[in-house]
Parts: sequence; C-alpha cells; structure tokens
Amino acid sequence: MYPGATCALHHDNPWQLLVATILSAQCTDKRVNEVTPGLFKKYPAIQDFAAAKQEELAQDIRSTGFFNNKAKSVIGAARKILSDFGGEVPREMDKLLTVPGAARKTANVVLGTAFGIACGVVVDTHVQRIAQRLDLTKHKEPGKIEQDLMKAIPKEDWILFSHQIILHGRALCVARNPKCADCALNPLCYAKDKTA
Repeated sequence: MYPGATCALHHDNPWQLLVATILSAQCTDKRVNEVTPGLFKKYPAIQDFAAAKQEELAQDIRSTGFFNNKAKSVIGAARKILSDFGGEVPREMDKLLTVPGAARKTANVVLGTAFGIACGVVVDTHVQRIAQRLDLTKHKEPGKIEQDLMKAIPKEDWILFSHQIILHGRALCVARNPKCADCALNPLCYAKDKTA
C-alpha cells in the first residue's frame, strides 16, 4: 500500500532531522514542517542552535507545543554533539541516546532515515495503535511494543515498516473511525474498534 514510504519530516541533513524529530513530540509532522524552514534559516548551523537563547528559541518553536522543554533539548543536543561528537550526529544508538531530547523513538528515526541504520523500530502513536490493532503486540509501553515488532518484522524491513505504518495511521487506520472498508489489511485485522 505504501511502497515508497519515507520520513514525513522535511530535512536536509541528520542534524535538521534530529531537530525536527525532537519538535515532533506531541505535535503533527505537518506543523513541524511549517516551523522548520524559518527555524533553519534563522539558525543555519548546529553552532547557531548551541548559541541560541532558550527563551528566544522557545518562542520560535512555540506552535509545536511543549516549547520550553523542546528548546532546552535542542540547545542541549547541539552543545552535546559539538562537545562530544565533533559536531556530527552520532551513528550509534548508545551514543545518540546520550544526546538531550533523543530517546529511542527519536534515535530510531534519525539512525534509520538519515543513515539507513536499523537499530530498532520507530514506535510513535500510529505504530503503537496499529501494532495493537493487528495483534502484533499486546503491550501498551513503547519499549515493549518495539521489542515485539523487532521479533515479528525482519530487520531489513524495520525502517520501511515504521514509515509505512505511520502513513497508514494517517491515511486509513486513524484513531477514531478507522476507514476499514478501504483498507487492504481488513481481512487480517481483528481490532475491537473496526468499522463496517
């Protein structure tokens, strides 16, 4: 259904993807994509983010929600990457997890999309909902869902699978009133909240 699925967050490099992914927490990708062009114009390099005033950056990203915490994370991420990783976003999960604002979901997005490295499966709200609907997990906690998906999905498909499921969650398998009649997965799905 989604053979060419890719990350919906607009970015030109791994650093921009990391920033966009941090901003996407509790926010739509559409909104992030409205904010980032002006943001990356104002702060063109990682050094610009590291030198930013938190209050000013918070106002620049206000419409993404949780803007004070996100501003703190982005500035902290820039400073950590400059001080510990020579200004380059790390390509290893354990190193990326030391960067402020980069938990497993964010790290999986960046490693998979920017570097083509499959360390795990991105578990956002769409993946969580659909994995449960398709009986790929019984868990509610993202870390446990990720472990179940890593067992069920071949490693070479982890990156694409995440993008496909996220697109499916936006297009058809929405949270309220999923469009089950239009879904090719309908015969395989036994979700309690299926629609006719």
